[in-house]
Amino acid sequence: MAAVIENTVHPAFEKLRSHRISTLNVTVEEYRHRKTGARHLHLAADNDENVFFVALRTFPMDSTGVAHILEHTALCGSERFPVRDPFFMMIRRSLNTFMNAFTSSDWTAYPFASMNRKDFDNLLTVYLDSVFFSSLDPLDFAQEGHRLEFDTPDDPSTDLVYRGVVYNEMKGAMSAPTSQLWQNLSSHLFPTTTYHYNSGGEPDHIVDLSYDDLLRFYRHHYHPSNAIFATYGDIPAHEHHERFEELALKRFDRLDVELPVRDEKRMFSPVRVDQSYAVSEGEETGHKTHIVMGWLLGHSFDLQENLEGQLLASVLLENSASPLMRALETTDIGHSPSPMCGLEDSNREMTFVCGIEGSDPERQDDLEALIEQTLAKVVEEGVSEDRLEAILHQLELHQREIAGDSFPYGLQLIMTAISPMVHGGDPVELLDLEPVLADMREKIRDPQYVPGLIRRKLLENPHRVTLTLRPDDKLESRRQAAIRDALARRKASLTDEEVRQIIERAQALEERQTRKDDDSILPKVDLTDVPLQLPEPEARFAGDMPATIYARGTNGLVYEQVILPVPNLTEEELLLLPYYTTLIPEVGCGDLDYLQMQDRISAESGGISASFSAKGKIDDVQDLEGYIVFNGKALARNREALTRLLNDVFDGARFDEKERVRELIAQIRSRREQAVTGSGHALAMGAASQGISPGAWLSFRLGGLEAIRGVKALDKSLSEPAELDRFCERLAALHERIRNQSRQFLLIGEEEQLDPMLTEMKTVWGDSGAGEQAAWKLEPVSYQARQAWLTSTQVNFCAKAYSTVAIDHPDAAALTVLGGFLRNGYLHRAIREKGGAYGGGAGQDSVNGTFRFFSYRDPRLGETLEDFDNALKWLQTEQHDPQELEESILGVIGQLDRPRSPAGAARHAFHNRLFGRTPEQRARFRERVLAVTLDDMKRVAREWLKPGSASVAVVTSFENRDTAEKLGLEIQEL
Repeated sequence: MAAVIENTVHPAFEKLRSHRISTLNVTVEEYRHRKTGARHLHLAADNDENVFFVALRTFPMDSTGVAHILEHTALCGSERFPVRDPFFMMIRRSLNTFMNAFTSSDWTAYPFASMNRKDFDNLLTVYLDSVFFSSLDPLDFAQEGHRLEFDTPDDPSTDLVYRGVVYNEMKGAMSAPTSQLWQNLSSHLFPTTTYHYNSGGEPDHIVDLSYDDLLRFYRHHYHPSNAIFATYGDIPAHEHHERFEELALKRFDRLDVELPVRDEKRMFSPVRVDQSYAVSEGEETGHKTHIVMGWLLGHSFDLQENLEGQLLASVLLENSASPLMRALETTDIGHSPSPMCGLEDSNREMTFVCGIEGSDPERQDDLEALIEQTLAKVVEEGVSEDRLEAILHQLELHQREIAGDSFPYGLQLIMTAISPMVHGGDPVELLDLEPVLADMREKIRDPQYVPGLIRRKLLENPHRVTLTLRPDDKLESRRQAAIRDALARRKASLTDEEVRQIIERAQALEERQTRKDDDSILPKVDLTDVPLQLPEPEARFAGDMPATIYARGTNGLVYEQVILPVPNLTEEELLLLPYYTTLIPEVGCGDLDYLQMQDRISAESGGISASFSAKGKIDDVQDLEGYIVFNGKALARNREALTRLLNDVFDGARFDEKERVRELIAQIRSRREQAVTGSGHALAMGAASQGISPGAWLSFRLGGLEAIRGVKALDKSLSEPAELDRFCERLAALHERIRNQSRQFLLIGEEEQLDPMLTEMKTVWGDSGAGEQAAWKLEPVSYQARQAWLTSTQVNFCAKAYSTVAIDHPDAAALTVLGGFLRNGYLHRAIREKGGAYGGGAGQDSVNGTFRFFSYRDPRLGETLEDFDNALKWLQTEQHDPQELEESILGVIGQLDRPRSPAGAARHAFHNRLFGRTPEQRARFRERVLAVTLDDMKRVAREWLKPGSASVAVVTSFENRDTAEKLGLEIQEL
């Protein structure tokens, strides 16, 4: 009977094909809706984390951000669910494992995932209604997109300002030089197609979008005839079809959707472009120029073209042993390789990019010459077959690995398939790489194959742009002056009627934002739907060796870790740890220099890494323990090679290649500096929490704002040979200290691999090491921080932190539930909807004993800090619906039960035990979460979140120095 059900095809759909991909453990089924032509790709898998994804092809032909603003506004209410914010309401009423929406350059998608069938059906109902029957209220367009308001909304004597969530989001996104670099390069590589424009929206252009433009775009693009549905998991396709048909598709007929889909017109000679990006006024501009070269290649959806593009990028840029990456790392033309380096294959036509950052405008010729000479040399000398085999090995490993630790695995597979579906290619081909890799292995035997690709696709390809993006410390003041002038002129021309309309719209928006909608019309899960705690992966232990072993369905991969307690380090040694763990897989080892080691790692493994992890005890955040972990993965056939590789790095890593160390520190500096505008909220929370516990202090010093400032100073100091010598000596000494620690091992693989892995481990590693006697200790930390960190940004990131409790304290559960309760009930409305920030919230960090408020890409400063306090007043003074508490509990349980990859679940279980987070402790915490009451939350807020005790940190612009000082914040310059 089961077979009959599986083969049932819903009458509204026709089945186009079915294709088994054993390396991914999925069967790909492709369907078409008979009436509308909507396509459906179903990835049938024995996995209860079911994924839904619907994409609309969206090809904007301007930079007003129409597709992006529509993505936001479509989720603000629909025909069946005419409430103000069904998307955020459903996040609270759901056990989802993923919920979001994306705007790409040529498609807009609405995905979610859930392990609960009732929850999946609830979300599907809301998503389909939101996408195909959206309300698109003009006030939602004003809130999410942009609007003109008086600075004090009801006072026309104050200045006119622009407000809006997407407007502020893109101000934040486009603050990053790398975002400007990519957008400017794309606009010149694609002068006539949709990729010329910023699909997210340029802030200066967003304000030109009208509500009528939005409606036109929606009616044209959001139709099933222009839709691609994709699903993954164990729900059969015909059950999806029944729901798609009933909830949406039966109401539509076929529509011919005209889209400007075409290849870019080819250029016949290279182009050079010189543009600027903003830095703070008075900031030093030397050695801060980005210079990149980009080539337009063939179709991304042509499998042959795509794999040749990937092969090309890997040969030239995969690691430091790759000729072009090596040239960019070792040249004095710039500071480090550009973060843009690589292949972009998500657009219709691919781009290959390489370049440098930390240069000067006059070095443009030098960089072009270096890149051309390097490419010519590779063409002349060829690439060894061993190197090409190693690259194909990486492609095979990447395709086989079951991911899903940060992003549902099914969604990752769908994202791989979506680009060919949007552009007219075959999604199955890009998912099923095995036959293609076999074909590639034949081709690379021809020594002229890769040199021919480089010659044809790069050296002889005239569709090339060289972009020089130079810093300009006056650019932001000119831009702001232009905006102020335009708004002043606009204000001066307003009629009395227009003034009245602006004030009335602000009032109407305020009323809409504070209105309590009847959310009972939305479907929901409740606490009776919460599953029992998921069983932990079962570990077994080697009797004669400190090894923990997990048998997991890893699809032909093995994973190994070597775990060592942190030695008793001085503060200076401690601050070296992030550099040590980043550098160790990148330096030479034994008789091999770093280039030979890069080749060895690529040929024998899926990569090795090292990390440092520290956590407070479950009952005392001031009592910190820490471990250093060496980590590796490989295809099962390379398990012995992986064991020897990890052992060789552990025993023989060397820090005597001083120029290599210098280059790597320059790259770490670049990556950390670029993280500010994307992770400003996390950095602000880290700065606010620094004085609360040793773990928080360590995070701030090793990975937070102080670490960014520290690596800038370190990078500068290493230009002195004596300082470089001393730094390398300190790294080598630290390595010796770490090597002398006792060690234990973690092995993960399929059952048949485990005994051979253990035997090889014993042979290669011998005993578990002697171990130092003195345990690592950090003194308790307790001080208040009030800081403003100034950097180049057009938006702000605000944080407040309070000292609270460790994970096993009875109040930890109530504080954890309180975070979601404050976000859902107060902060989302105050900070995002009213304040115009891209996001805001609160949460308990029981690892470090701190409760933190935050805002993300926020136009405000002081008002947001006040809103954090007002949220606590709201908690104590308002009447609260018990359902809001239930929603917050559901959110915490959803996080606790978040699914992981097979290997990720084993790693998680092992490291939980390592830090005392036993199954018993976690079950105790879960029970406490389920038992939290409204009174519990009010009590813990009174007890731990006292107004005068908060620490504060903001990340803001130099222009806000005076504002920050008036708020009583100590100024720190990044």
